[in-house]
Amino acid sequence: MQKPPQAADFALKETSPNIGVGALTGDKLVSTYDLVEQMQYLYVRVVKAKDLPGKDVTGSCDPYVEVKLGNYKGITKHFQKKSNPEWNQVFAFSKERIQASVLEVYVKDKDVVADDLIGRALLEDRKGNKVKGELMLAVWMGTQADEAFPDSWHSDAASVGPDAVSNIRSKVYLSPKLWYVRVNVIEAQDLVLTDKSMFPEVFVKAVLGNQALRTRVSQSKTINPMWNEDLMFVAAEPFEEPLVLSVEDRVGSNKDESLGMCVIPLHMVQRGLDHKPMNSRWLNLEKHVIVDGEKKVIKFASRINLRICLEGGYHDLDESTHYSSDLRPTAKQLWRPSIGILELGILSAHGLMPMKMKDGRGTTDSYCVAKYGQKWVRTRTIIDNFVPRWNEQYTWEVFDTCTVITVGVFDNARCLEASSNADCLDETEPGLASFEEGSCGVHARCRFTHVEHEEKQSKLLQNHGSSEWVDCCWKMLILPTVFLYLFLIGIWNYRWRPRHPPHMDTRLSHADATHPDELDEEFDTFPTSRPSDIVRMRYDRIRSIAGRVQTVIGDLATQGEKDSSLC
Repeated sequence: MQKPPQAADFALKETSPNIGVGALTGDKLVSTYDLVEQMQYLYVRVVKAKDLPGKDVTGSCDPYVEVKLGNYKGITKHFQKKSNPEWNQVFAFSKERIQASVLEVYVKDKDVVADDLIGRALLEDRKGNKVKGELMLAVWMGTQADEAFPDSWHSDAASVGPDAVSNIRSKVYLSPKLWYVRVNVIEAQDLVLTDKSMFPEVFVKAVLGNQALRTRVSQSKTINPMWNEDLMFVAAEPFEEPLVLSVEDRVGSNKDESLGMCVIPLHMVQRGLDHKPMNSRWLNLEKHVIVDGEKKVIKFASRINLRICLEGGYHDLDESTHYSSDLRPTAKQLWRPSIGILELGILSAHGLMPMKMKDGRGTTDSYCVAKYGQKWVRTRTIIDNFVPRWNEQYTWEVFDTCTVITVGVFDNARCLEASSNADCLDETEPGLASFEEGSCGVHARCRFTHVEHEEKQSKLLQNHGSSEWVDCCWKMLILPTVFLYLFLIGIWNYRWRPRHPPHMDTRLSHADATHPDELDEEFDTFPTSRPSDIVRMRYDRIRSIAGRVQTVIGDLATQGEKDSSLC
């Protein structure tokens, strides 16, 4: 009987995994991993299996795969009652810790008492017996620049349970964009009051998540109050929580009554990118009425006039200004093109202190976090090591050189079941121009590549002409030439400068003709230190001068009336 042909996807074939090539592909930055030391790993990807035999009484199986290399063992998740499972999990064994020449792969059936062995494969230069079912594997030697590195299970974290593996992997994530929510409360109309015999004291209360603001009490004590007041909130994308507005009346001391409310989903709010004001709109207020203690009836309860928008024309500060790593506005349409690429290689750390107790001794499970702009990166956690070696490299787009990248080293307390927090070991905040090591000895390398400079050079080299160079040099020489010319003119005219100020006349002040009594009055203290008769004389002199001025003004007014009557 002829053996059936093997499935094409389960056939043995050679592939080439993708690694970083040091380019900007679309919106994704790929690192070359040339700032860190190369670390060799044996990667094993357990893809899927098919036609697995059942080991239970019911004839079904709950399969999982166990990958073993020497003393290190990695286990995939298990599926319940599935003979064609797909795992697609990657295991990484450090070459420095490989102590065996045989990679063993076991397919087992999860059981309550003891797991049953379905099949085994020994990847070596020997032939094994064929069993029912097939398993798809991919095995290759690579470095930390491999695309499978961040999501793989590492042999140096073999002591961590499968539930905590996700907490120790390296990770790249983006901070949500923040928007300012500006609510301009203008007025309300025809409010329905419970007690119509009292003058209403109405205000508007706005709640967005854990943020709550309110307007002042309207000065118009009527059922048509006016405020024209701004309330400002901060919201993060995606907008999961709506804005809740309620109009309330103060009916007593520390007692407010809701006259109506409205709910505004933020994803329906118009976004403003400039200084132009948005159009206001009227929203209906609704009021919940309880009937018979249970039934709720929603009825119309007047209207409110609002002007609401999401403002993204400027940056929302979420960190200290002198440590800011992102100065761009929220709206992506207003972003300027990037000026370069920042590459950070996180190599190692030394001198770390024990942060917790494990088996009666101090230990540290450290990882490194770096933040720049909206992008955060976290290296993998090195278990129980005071001299961790990460050797991971990350890239960011740079939009402003006057920004700061923040690097911190933390202890991963999630590796212990008794704790769920992360304690900071050290944190540094270097700028783009320099990178300093922290107090615990963080070893990292930083490189900034200016994109505009490289593009200009490549453009000049591609043209192979002299006109571009002449035009560039001409633009670069204009301002220095003008400034030099102005400087030489100033030096030449310096000897003909006026020795005395031409716009001043010392005789205009009549200081030499001033009466001594006037000078004495000018420099007198306050209150006066002169006798009362002298002060009275001075006041009389002022009255006489004022009388003369009044007489002159009266004469001018009389003459003006005569001229007006003649016309």
